[in-house]
Amino acid sequence: MGEDTDTRKINHSFLRDHSYVTEADIISTVEFNHTGELLATGDKGGRVVIFQREPESKNAPHSQGEYDVYSTFQSHEPEFDYLKSLEIEEKINKIKWLPQQNAAHSLLSTNDKTIKLWKITERDKRPEGYNLKDEEGKLKDLSTVTSLQVPVLKPMDLMVEVSPRRIFANGHTYHINSISVNSDCETYMSADDLRINLWHLAITDRSFNIVDIKPANMEDLTEVITASEFHPHHCNLFVYSSSKGSLRLCDMRAAALCDKHSKLFEEPEDPSNRSFFSEIISSVSDVKFSHSGRYMLTRDYLTVKVWDLNMEARPIETYQVHDYLRSKLCSLYENDCIFDKFECAWNGSDSVIMTGAYNNFFRMFDRNTKRDVTLEASRESSKPRAVLKPRRVCVGGKRRRDDISVDSLDFTKKILHTAWHPAENIIAIAATNNLYIFQDKYSQRTHQALYGGLCTHHLIHPHSHLIKRIL
Repeated sequence: MGEDTDTRKINHSFLRDHSYVTEADIISTVEFNHTGELLATGDKGGRVVIFQREPESKNAPHSQGEYDVYSTFQSHEPEFDYLKSLEIEEKINKIKWLPQQNAAHSLLSTNDKTIKLWKITERDKRPEGYNLKDEEGKLKDLSTVTSLQVPVLKPMDLMVEVSPRRIFANGHTYHINSISVNSDCETYMSADDLRINLWHLAITDRSFNIVDIKPANMEDLTEVITASEFHPHHCNLFVYSSSKGSLRLCDMRAAALCDKHSKLFEEPEDPSNRSFFSEIISSVSDVKFSHSGRYMLTRDYLTVKVWDLNMEARPIETYQVHDYLRSKLCSLYENDCIFDKFECAWNGSDSVIMTGAYNNFFRMFDRNTKRDVTLEASRESSKPRAVLKPRRVCVGGKRRRDDISVDSLDFTKKILHTAWHPAENIIAIAATNNLYIFQDKYSQRTHQALYGGLCTHHLIHPHSHLIKRIL
């Protein structure tokens, strides 16, 4: 598979006109598994598409890193809560992979109310030569069985089977915003606006409430839970963020109900920057532990921050994502963009962080060199091996030829969901119904910074009707 093959693969997706995007096709979550060999995406139509990385070929070494459709299935369907007269959307809010224990893969997917555990298995052989069954699987007339034979396994075309193993329902009154698998590989937690529940992967009919911030009188409610995650190494620790911009680290060894946090991470507000929008833009939309477990990465509307678990008073690093929007907050409030929830991601060595922005831009920050870059996920840069050019937003004054004015930004094009390969410099970017996969052009296996240039692997339309028909 060379570059010509890559181009055909892309053009195959373009057979359908993608200028019109249905709401159901919009990608709502992206997640690599623990090895990076599989990549899962979920959409607002309740579907999950899994991509598998192609093995390296001697004839085409550039094909290493190509991700092809491995399996697709309907995870959730729209439901209706008759007691509350409430429609429950099928949109996939989060996907989390479980560490692989055997040949099968497992993942959790959730919509607003129900979490499901899925098992993904491969089958490339089928049994033949049963004594009591015919080829169609029907029982034979025993009087016709005159001899016995040993059934044999014969090769067949590879079949990927996805089956639901557990359904965890009725655990949340409010909308689920995050799920996280514990390092003990036996439990996971799910969080909604006011509560966090702890589940055992083998038990579906009950969960333990470990955080409950619901006040006795809902009029006294001042903040909600926005995200939560388990520590990658210590199964007793987890963190959750709030709409007030604070982080609470909790230790499940201290009490069964972790209403009293072990540590509170909160940055004091600068009075000179106080405005009507201060509380809205300070709300944390995502929190991620570093792979080492030493740091936490948070994203609010305008910044990404790195926190040291040993220092609660303030973040050790703050990076401006799109500070040029500070003067546009009023119009962003009117069109509801100010409530967009951007995610953030670490690279495998915790040295570079990534997050999305508007106009299909995404930002990268090198923690060691303090350099940053703005890149764009667009059709123009989707040719295989095309090197991404840094983009620059011009606020005023002299404009360079390739600069884009802040007034020209398209706020309907936004990169909310991103994922980074756990061991290599490969990133997945979800832009509306398109999935872009980029890779460091210089190194596939090292954790050097990506400012030498990212090149496009391929553009995939995982949630287009065309691919669903082909599958």
